[in-house]
Amino acid sequence: MSEKEKMLQGKIYESLEEQLLSRRRAVNEFCIKYNNLPEAHPDRAGLLKAIFPHSDESFFVRGPVFVDYGENVYLGKDVYFNFNLVILDVCPVHIGNNCFFGPNISILTALHPLIASERELYFDEEKGYVTNREYGKPITIGNDCWFGGNVTVLPGVTIHDNVVVGAGSVVTHDLESGYVYAGNPAKKIKEIRKEDSIFLKKELW
Repeated sequence: MSEKEKMLQGKIYESLEEQLLSRRRAVNEFCIKYNNLPEAHPDRAGLLKAIFPHSDESFFVRGPVFVDYGENVYLGKDVYFNFNLVILDVCPVHIGNNCFFGPNISILTALHPLIASERELYFDEEKGYVTNREYGKPITIGNDCWFGGNVTVLPGVTIHDNVVVGAGSVVTHDLESGYVYAGNPAKKIKEIRKEDSIFLKKELW
């Protein structure tokens, strides 16, 4: 089993292995180019597709964007990220349709050992290079979700359809469909109801 296969399956893998290192470096260059272009520049669309090959044409990120691999992120239609997106996709990240994200979003699948000595770099004598031990857990975000600014989603979390996550929240566990969550850790605040419609709020019109 290759180090990439181990990584995607959530097993201990060597992140400094050449195949993985090469993709991270390529994506880093794409991100730098994307981040340095004006928002309406025609080259941005191609760069975004190079970073996120499994994305729809409707996908848009204002930038800057920082991603580990990009190829492990699977995006539905009409997904929008505001400024300053970070995705560590050592395991798959699935995001559904019609999802909107505020600024400073972090979606983090990566994990490191708790014991300090197990996090240290070491020399792999068999492979002949210095490396380390990492692992991860996948993240799934359903359809019709809205995240406020400064939300962090931690490894292994599933967020179901039609969920709103309040600004500054840290999502540490699965979120049930149809509710607003907020806090650190994110907790259920209220059910999303018909009474919440903007069309019933006369002060907005």
